[in-house]
Amino acid sequence: MPVALGLGLPQMKQFDMGRDVAEVARAAEAVGYESLWVFERVLFPEPATQGLYGIPGLAWPDHYRSVADPLITLTLAAAATGRARLGTSVLVAPLHVPFQLARSLATLDAASGGRVIAGLGTGWSLDEYAAAAVAPFEKRGAVLDELLDVCAAVWGPDPVSYQGNLTTIASAEVGPKPARPIPVYLPASGPRATRRLVDRADGWMPVAMGAAQLSEQWQRVQDVADERGRTRPVGVCARANARYSATPVDGRERQPFHGDVAQIVEDLVAHAATGVPEIMLDLQGTVRDASELVDVATAVYEGAREAGV
Repeated sequence: MPVALGLGLPQMKQFDMGRDVAEVARAAEAVGYESLWVFERVLFPEPATQGLYGIPGLAWPDHYRSVADPLITLTLAAAATGRARLGTSVLVAPLHVPFQLARSLATLDAASGGRVIAGLGTGWSLDEYAAAAVAPFEKRGAVLDELLDVCAAVWGPDPVSYQGNLTTIASAEVGPKPARPIPVYLPASGPRATRRLVDRADGWMPVAMGAAQLSEQWQRVQDVADERGRTRPVGVCARANARYSATPVDGRERQPFHGDVAQIVEDLVAHAATGVPEIMLDLQGTVRDASELVDVATAVYEGAREAGV
């Protein structure tokens, strides 16, 4: 069975949001991409309190200087498409009031005819937490857990009631409801996060940083699922942060999904062989404009299908 392919929508500063999101979304759906995705960055600190991903000395990429709001971007894409699933990869849960985020996701799912995938994470940027978080960084896991609880309550039958540390919902009707149960996907790297994924989520959202590493991580998730008695399958959508180049990238140290179309396709083939059912490509960081994004995304999609992905 072919691997489902998704595409990251244009959110960065080189794009015209009012025009380009709809244009890219329509083109991607027409080519055959099964899903469309957004990510979340809320600011670009100067100077940064910490390095990228919390790694000391690792610079934030310039294309993070302006990233459009993910839910507004996804809403624009929803209005321009009719089939592609609409995913977040990922929303930083503690940067949102749980009740409001649950309602926004439910509304988008209802309006789009049941196409939303809620990818949720805890984030890593202390600067983003200082500006926007609903709780301290040290409580990020507890906030994610509460958000999952609130979503289950808000998306479920009325009357809704819930009492948590951040959220109090007295018995009330809360609508609109999602068109169907919204799948929740979580990233997971450590043991605690993997247990949360297995116990509470519909799917897993890893970063594709090498086929061997992805295969090992995927096996670990499946082993934990078996240990904890999970009977339903764990969905997977691996995120590939691509860096497109018009010419091939030389050298043995080439990172996965860095290179020209043929090299990106080669990496898709390798990662698809791990058995994950879906891979989403974010190509926007190194293209000039929406026209180039559509051209590269089309060439990669067609090349991948020709290669048997």
